[in-house]
Amino acid sequence: MSFSEYIVYVDEAGDHSLATIDADFPVFVLAFCIFEKQQYIKQTTPAVQQFKFNYFGHDMTILHEREIRKSIAPFNILQNSNIRQHFMADLSQIMSEAPFTLVASCIDKQKFIHRRGRIENPYHVAMQFGLERVFYFLQERQQVNQKTHIVFECRGKKEDNELELEFRRLLDQSQIKGMAETLDIIFADKKVNSTGLQLADMVARPIGRHIMEPTQPNRAFDIIETKFRRSPQGNIRGWGLKCYP
Repeated sequence: MSFSEYIVYVDEAGDHSLATIDADFPVFVLAFCIFEKQQYIKQTTPAVQQFKFNYFGHDMTILHEREIRKSIAPFNILQNSNIRQHFMADLSQIMSEAPFTLVASCIDKQKFIHRRGRIENPYHVAMQFGLERVFYFLQERQQVNQKTHIVFECRGKKEDNELELEFRRLLDQSQIKGMAETLDIIFADKKVNSTGLQLADMVARPIGRHIMEPTQPNRAFDIIETKFRRSPQGNIRGWGLKCYP
């Protein structure tokens, strides 16, 4: 088995449950960050480690967008406005310079219910949209039939088993030639210190915020927008960002 030159890290924002809808964040976002492995090894990971050493004295801290946003320990250092200003500027620079390509699915849960009811799982629909576009990216780079791992964060044994089953079902039933032979799933424990997963965690919520409030200032999205997979004409929608319905 030969491996591709790329690896993909996945994270989410929002709750994919249709039983309740959070009025403050009524969307579900699934983000796929595609890294070229050599750039990831040589550039992205060292930059994130240096950032952690600068602010924490070690590289064991795991970056979480929610904890950073709310200044929750170990990010309570951000309660100091001067530290926060420098921290966010440095983190923004890392995100801006990190060489990855972004694919994301965003589902409006209320509209989803009206369109497809409550039986279908928005997570599975979002995953299908994302996997197809990740595969098209790999296809454009002659990586078909080269095994590419899609890394998901563990959510629980039952949830992980259901996700893997759906992942393999989607590939088995896909009419897209070569997709099943190219993509594979791998799970990472929530405590694993993966640079790729941490950067994926940084992008998901700002995407949702932009979709909900496109006219509101969104500095994080301004950076993220440059990462999306695009059409030859430069379009993001349908290529790097799929909004449904």
